Amino acid sequence: MAAKRTFPAAEQSAQRAYRLLTASVAPRMIGWVSSRSAEGVDNLAPYSAFTIVSSRPPMIGFTSFGVKDTVRNVRETGEFTVTVATPGHVGQVNETASNFPPHRSEFVECGIAAEPSVFVAPPRPASAQCTLECRLHQIVEFGDGHFVVGEVLGWVIDADVIEENHPEGPHPRPQDLRPLSKLGVDEWATLGDVFRMARPDYNRSQA
Repeated sequence: MAAKRTFPAAEQSAQRAYRLLTASVAPRMIGWVSSRSAEGVDNLAPYSAFTIVSSRPPMIGFTSFGVKDTVRNVRETGEFTVTVATPGHVGQVNETASNFPPHRSEFVECGIAAEPSVFVAPPRPASAQCTLECRLHQIVEFGDGHFVVGEVLGWVIDADVIEENHPEGPHPRPQDLRPLSKLGVDEWATLGDVFRMARPDYNRSQA
């Protein structure tokens, strides 16, 4: 059995704790978040601390470490979109992680074509295959994290990636969507093997 090392949280710098967290909690699906400032500047930035919050009503959330343009914009206007980043986006996703000044739009600076959203004002990347358009529910602060929770007003999904005939209704096929994920430091990953396994039903097993 391999030897183990211990890393007490109290002895880690903020940067070391961040690196330990992001390398341990992995893979993390990347949400490519678009927002619009009160002045009308469109922002696009990736967030890998991204998750589901509620299904009724449908809500998602992402964490910003520190107050960045996205958090300021969402506070000001109350709307944002989250696009599922895919391997074809990887170069642009990485570019939009840069610290552009607030008056510069990542869509413009990184040459990313935008298209109008259906339910909210901020645009989404035109190449997006799956986007969730959201209205701000609340922003909660935890330490240096700002957890942005949005109610999903609607989905916009490419027809080519939708599984139409599933008993539980249409939804994007992971094999076709191929969501991009972040690991630790500068490491990224694509979708690996996909397999099905039904969840066990205790009541049925006792019948």
